[in-house]
Amino acid sequence: MSNKIYLFDTYSRQKKLFVPLKSGEVTIYTCGPTVYDYPHIGNLRAYIFSDILRRSLEFNDYKVTQVINITDVGHLVSDADEGEDKMEMKAHEQKCSALEMAEFYTQIFKGNLISLNIEVPEIWCKATEHIKEQIDLIKHLESLGYTYQTSDGIYFDTSKVDSYGYLGRINVDGMQPGSRVELSSEKKNPTDFALWKLSPKEGKRQMEWESPWGIGFPGWHIECSAMAMKYLGETIDIHTGGIDHIPVHHTNEMTQSEAATGKKFVDYWLHVAFLTVDGGKMSKSFHSFITLQDIIDKGHDPLAFRYLALGSHYRAGLNFTWQSFLGAQEALSSIREKIVNWGKDEALPDKDIIEDFKGRINNDLNTPQVLGLLWETVASKLPVAVKRATILEFDKVLGLRLGESEKYILTEAPSTVKQLAEKRETLRKEKKWQESDEVRKQINALGYDVDDTSKGSKIKKKS
Repeated sequence: MSNKIYLFDTYSRQKKLFVPLKSGEVTIYTCGPTVYDYPHIGNLRAYIFSDILRRSLEFNDYKVTQVINITDVGHLVSDADEGEDKMEMKAHEQKCSALEMAEFYTQIFKGNLISLNIEVPEIWCKATEHIKEQIDLIKHLESLGYTYQTSDGIYFDTSKVDSYGYLGRINVDGMQPGSRVELSSEKKNPTDFALWKLSPKEGKRQMEWESPWGIGFPGWHIECSAMAMKYLGETIDIHTGGIDHIPVHHTNEMTQSEAATGKKFVDYWLHVAFLTVDGGKMSKSFHSFITLQDIIDKGHDPLAFRYLALGSHYRAGLNFTWQSFLGAQEALSSIREKIVNWGKDEALPDKDIIEDFKGRINNDLNTPQVLGLLWETVASKLPVAVKRATILEFDKVLGLRLGESEKYILTEAPSTVKQLAEKRETLRKEKKWQESDEVRKQINALGYDVDDTSKGSKIKKKS
């Protein structure tokens, strides 16, 4: 039915042959964003990765059902289940309702996925629209004896689960209060986590609900368990997220799910490594991050960021620099130009190269090796029509919209546009950035744009 696919499972710490629970079908739960700010490019790298995973499975003839959640309540600023809800805190700062703010940033996130050509999941689900499911799951855990109540909420007792912490290889016995979370006077164990938080007696929260334990709101981790099991079943094939999810969020999600069902929650845990900028970590707390809109506002193609992400294996760190980004944009522009120049003659892909491609992508999604094969194919002595057909077959997984290359490449621009582009290039060399931006706007108004590469600016049609 399909080639053998090997994926690195975080739980077992080894590359495993992928075998779905149901023949020919795959269920994927992808941890979505907490929608209180613009997603940064590190966040978006995780969704490029999950998209490559999905496309690779589809390339191997699997039917994929993917869920992406939207966290619009319950994500506190501290792993200790203390402090303010990120949603409520940011809504107060912006002087708007939490739901209005959540919807605004949700649409920004979804727009970013479209710009990066990331396939839409079958199911979007919001935490605020699944309060009943979360309460029911907490009640079930309570009936099984896994919970206890404090003055500020209902907590999961991690001492009741012998394997707690194995996903992140947490040495629970060696933990001291404050090593991961602060141990409040009412918490039984440092690793215990909130399932339901009670609203403070003073003041009223924007988002709170009635529950058997009092008015309050769900903890962050319970939403994913409740929604994943509602839409995908008690055991799912693949769960994806960033490596930052491993020690707390995914550890707690797995623990409460398996306690509730007595079954394995996830067959394959897949995690993407961090993206840094100039070697430093991005931080929303300190507003030190780059968004996709920042890239677009500089006149760059967002798909160049996708190309850059594909150049690094998902389990390896990726360091973003503007120089490396411009190199990726130049490479993407080059392959588009070649595809356009090769014409539109029909041909079949080269079978041997496609088999090579499958072997590389099915080896734990090795996109750097796939890009290497792409350029080997470009340089090969195959007929150009075969090259084009083969590379467009690659693009079913790479998702670079190479079949639409003509939209991005312009071989001849009107003289007015060329003159403006030359003027802008001169201003940029003189570091007159504001004036060069004004010239760009004039170029945009004429229906064109420019890509800045290491070899200068290239004119293109606006897509």
